[in-house]
Amino acid sequence: MILAIDQGTTGSTCLVFDHDGTLQGRAYREFTQHFPKPGWVEHDAAEIWEVTQAVAGEALDDAGVAAGELAAVGITNQRETVCVWDPSTGEPLHRALVWQDRRTAGRCDELRRQGHEAMVRTRTGLVLDPYFSGTKIEWLLQHVDGLAQRAAEGRAVFGTIDSWLVFKLTGEHVTDPSNASRTLLYDIDRGQWDDDLCALLGVPKASLPEVRPSIGTFGTTRADALHGHEVPVAGIAGDQQAALYGQACLDPGMGKNTYGTGSFVLMNAGSAPPPAPPGLLATVAWGIGQRTVYALEAAIFATGAAVQWLRDGLQIIERASDTEAMARSLDSNDGVYLVPALTGLGSPHWDPYARGTIVGLTRGSGRAHLARATLEAIAYQTVDAVRAMEAVSGTPLVTLKADGGATANGWLMQFQADVLGVPVVVPEVPETTALGAALLAGVGAGVFSQQHVVDHWQERSRYEPRMGEDERETLLADWQRAVARSRGWVQA
Repeated sequence: MILAIDQGTTGSTCLVFDHDGTLQGRAYREFTQHFPKPGWVEHDAAEIWEVTQAVAGEALDDAGVAAGELAAVGITNQRETVCVWDPSTGEPLHRALVWQDRRTAGRCDELRRQGHEAMVRTRTGLVLDPYFSGTKIEWLLQHVDGLAQRAAEGRAVFGTIDSWLVFKLTGEHVTDPSNASRTLLYDIDRGQWDDDLCALLGVPKASLPEVRPSIGTFGTTRADALHGHEVPVAGIAGDQQAALYGQACLDPGMGKNTYGTGSFVLMNAGSAPPPAPPGLLATVAWGIGQRTVYALEAAIFATGAAVQWLRDGLQIIERASDTEAMARSLDSNDGVYLVPALTGLGSPHWDPYARGTIVGLTRGSGRAHLARATLEAIAYQTVDAVRAMEAVSGTPLVTLKADGGATANGWLMQFQADVLGVPVVVPEVPETTALGAALLAGVGAGVFSQQHVVDHWQERSRYEPRMGEDERETLLADWQRAVARSRGWVQA
């Protein structure tokens, strides 16, 4: 058996797969979201560990895993979220700063004005944006009393969520290249922490985790950490890279879109780091031994998060699934558009000052219009990302492989196919992020082969486009008008 830990932005999911890659057990639990100021988003790292540990036990129980039957653990995670803890006690020294957090937007502007963006783009494949981890670590060092001194003395260490979980499971301070490549501190070409970037942000290299290949051993779980099981953590990848692996996109040119809290379009770019094109990111997909595989990425910040906002913020739905029937109840969007720039806009705009915008409301607009506009926005943002990727690659998309929770929404998947103009294909196992973690760990532990990853992928459903070209272009043009109104809203 393989245990896959999928530590996401709003909750932790654990799945148990057998040696054939068949799902045998699962468990899920949400944890608290903290919003101390507008644009600030934090998590309690201790709560994340407690929830994840509990959910792992529930999933193992659900699968009936006995002593000696667990072969390995794989971890996938929300990527750019930063934890800081005392390595001697394992206690967090501050709440984790979440990838959605915008507090360092001004600092990113300052670094850009100082002329540092070219170096950042060339070495990391990223842009100067508060989305990434580096300026979050700098903020912690500058604003948490005594933290800079502690870090310099080795009494404080930093890591993304994978690193935090591995530390709690095994005591090792490690990460993998896919997560390291999201920090603004990692040279993706040379495959190491970059001295210049660490100096620029004042981050002691010794406080960062050791980077090991995504497939391989990261340590052995302590019996008291994993319900009596002492097994290797044998695979790690950030959530989007894990989904790319779980979708069996192992060859250059293959790609997918994961619909989660945000949405992320990734395309396998092969074994050479691609130049970071405008509006897109270059990133590490995974590392196997001495070989690194790269990807192009378009990052969309708020998709599932926008549906969650309808539920928790506006309280106009009880469950995310309610949106499907509400969208179907309307013959059209009646000119209502919602731009879910709740934490700024990601690819291809990269505007941290954009804010959520609703346009086209009339007296006849109701809850169903907001629900439909939110689902449509998920699809429109994906179109923007795909078009940017097509412009770079010069190759039009033929099929979109889709995964994540929103693939259960048939209306959304059909609308996505309609506005993209190509088929959308959903795999047999839609939770490909967790599946990817299990496959990485299975390969790392010798349970699976790389060929098994390819053979395991199966299509569950396919949505063919049915919308005419004129209607598609009209909808997309109005969407762009709405996006323009959201841009730069909080900029002085």
